[in-house]
Amino acid sequence: MSINVLNSSKNDVTDAESLRQLDYIELAKQKVSALEKELGRKLKACVVTFGCQMNARDSEKLLAILKLAGYEETDSEDADFVIYNTCTVRDNADQRVFGRLGQCSNHKKKNPHMKIAICGCMMQEQGAVEKIQKSYRFVDLIFGTHNIYKFAELLNTCLESDRMIIDIWKETDKIVEDLPVFRKYPFKSGVNIMFGCNNFCTYCIVPYVRGRERSRAPKDIIRECEKLAADGVKEVMLLGQNVNSYGLDFKDDDPGKISFAHLLEMVCEVEGIERVRFMTPHPKDFSDELLDVIAKNRKIARHIHLPLQSGNTEILRRMNRKYTKDDYLNLVQKIRTKLPDVAITTDIIVGFPGETKEAVDDTIDVVKKAHFNNAFTFIYSKRTGTPAASFEDQVPEELVKENFDRLLKVVQEEAKEQTLKYGGQIQRVLIESVNDHDESLLTGRMSNNTLVHFPGNKEMIGEFADVKLLECHGFYYVGELI
Repeated sequence: MSINVLNSSKNDVTDAESLRQLDYIELAKQKVSALEKELGRKLKACVVTFGCQMNARDSEKLLAILKLAGYEETDSEDADFVIYNTCTVRDNADQRVFGRLGQCSNHKKKNPHMKIAICGCMMQEQGAVEKIQKSYRFVDLIFGTHNIYKFAELLNTCLESDRMIIDIWKETDKIVEDLPVFRKYPFKSGVNIMFGCNNFCTYCIVPYVRGRERSRAPKDIIRECEKLAADGVKEVMLLGQNVNSYGLDFKDDDPGKISFAHLLEMVCEVEGIERVRFMTPHPKDFSDELLDVIAKNRKIARHIHLPLQSGNTEILRRMNRKYTKDDYLNLVQKIRTKLPDVAITTDIIVGFPGETKEAVDDTIDVVKKAHFNNAFTFIYSKRTGTPAASFEDQVPEELVKENFDRLLKVVQEEAKEQTLKYGGQIQRVLIESVNDHDESLLTGRMSNNTLVHFPGNKEMIGEFADVKLLECHGFYYVGELI
């Protein structure tokens, strides 16, 4: 694990902002040091993350600032500074946050110096903020997704104030580069290439809480990848709500305007980067150019996560997905023809308003024809502020559960069948950790994202190795080093 602080230039406006935040880190460090002397012990901080890889990447930035300010990291929420980085895609994520806050209040009663902060997508919803103001008055700091780069500044204010601080922006067009990042793994890292989303699927709150699409300049992305490679990173995952839209927000006369496929090529050329992943492409924007780039470059992982959401064309229209059942199946066929060794995974929602048993049959038909390696299935969650929340034909809970169980059975059967196909092969694996259940085994991840466990020495963690796949256990393999 390491903290990266990139070099900044005072000639750039956003770099000037990053330098300003670094100054605030130094001020926070003085406050933390003074409190340590008063209490006679080191202060501890805990960052709890809900939601997607974008949130996980944001949490790495938050934790870096806390560590640079002098806090020690802990997994315990009985800490001196606890921050919840929230998700609001589904209602159960909201409820989990409120449950954790209730538990955290007991810790604060025992530790009057404790500070509690909440940030992320959930905080962009006015109703959630109002609920915290009314029912969770012990929370010290609330901020959203658009001004996360200000955390060092907000941390300073929080450390010198006893009042609740709320700093929520409705939108922004600013991207601040060169903020510190604390990586969980020394050998792999996420890299944001864009922020926000312009798709406005009728069930999704993301465009309202993350804002409109904003792409980072290619030179800044490549510079970050070069810095990561120099620090020992071998695998990067390019992150965006819809990576296929990368660069579309640049002006036509911008000399830096390139497609996502071109950016992918540039990242692959960075010396030291051995594997490149990306998350998440939208089916409506998946180009032939991107397929060609993946096909000719073995550095790019043989795994494409391609969200389906529904296999019924009418439901897809009501979701505003902008493709049909046949469009999706044709794209899958094109991908498998061009990339015969690719693993395709997906997301599926069950219980969207108006969905019938026959509509779910269409989704099951797509699962069988697309041969997904895995599918993440979710029950539709009505989100206030989205168009679908006001649709009158909400599906009864008992029908949703029945359809969900039917779909899940087919998904699991198909995933196991696809995983079995790799038996006996030798696959290149990035070794990620010691196995959670057996310390004599290492755990690695294949290019197609399948996990494999095998005997080995923990000194190999972070290295690539060739592993023969011996036994299939549903969604993972047990193998041996070659």
